[in-house]
Amino acid sequence: MLDERQVAEEVARKHQAHHPGDGAGKTTYFNLISGQLAPTGGRIALYGRDITGLSASAKARRGIGRAFQLTSLFPNLSVLENVRLAVQARARIGLDLLTVWSSHRGVNAEAERCLERVALAAKRDLTVAALPHGDQRKLEVAILLALRPRVFMFDEPTAGMSVDEVPVILDLIHEIKQDRAHTVLLVEHKMDVVRSLADRIVVLHNGGLMADGDPAEVIASPIVQQAYLGLPADGEGGDA
Repeated sequence: MLDERQVAEEVARKHQAHHPGDGAGKTTYFNLISGQLAPTGGRIALYGRDITGLSASAKARRGIGRAFQLTSLFPNLSVLENVRLAVQARARIGLDLLTVWSSHRGVNAEAERCLERVALAAKRDLTVAALPHGDQRKLEVAILLALRPRVFMFDEPTAGMSVDEVPVILDLIHEIKQDRAHTVLLVEHKMDVVRSLADRIVVLHNGGLMADGDPAEVIASPIVQQAYLGLPADGEGGDA
């Protein structure tokens, strides 16, 4: 359980990476921000506005978007259909989400652009069930793009991807970062990914805040190295 004194989070124009170990509290942390879990204390603010008591759907309408670590896709629909549903949900087009698409050419076009950005355009007509795990992760990111959030929440976005697939997602997150209207929150165990993306690192340990600040300073912290990199508390005994 997260320490209630540390539940409060100001989601602002910063690009944070959260580096947890298993059981550190990162899933609870993301659930609190996205609204899947209601806090028992503390405060969550989005660009200065209190959103603590809002539901997940209300937070999504205010611009919080989350790509889940575990896939939450429609396996029997095509890749394109999954993204089209996200575009329609955002635009609130029609009550029948599987209506005749010829009347919604803009929806198709936007869905296809999202697939192109994650290198899945060639697989647009495949069912999700036919995709390998790495492609399903990329599809989740495409759906997140289709929702056009202000805050992008990525939970280990490269998990399950091959070495060749990883750069596509990392380059896309870099691209999102360049837009100052967006905030990126990233949970990641891989330090090379954290170093390449984060402007700020928050380290969680046993449900509490261990470190928070500049990436170089946090990574060099003796307590972080001891807890996560297996080094002695004085920082000696190996490379970070």
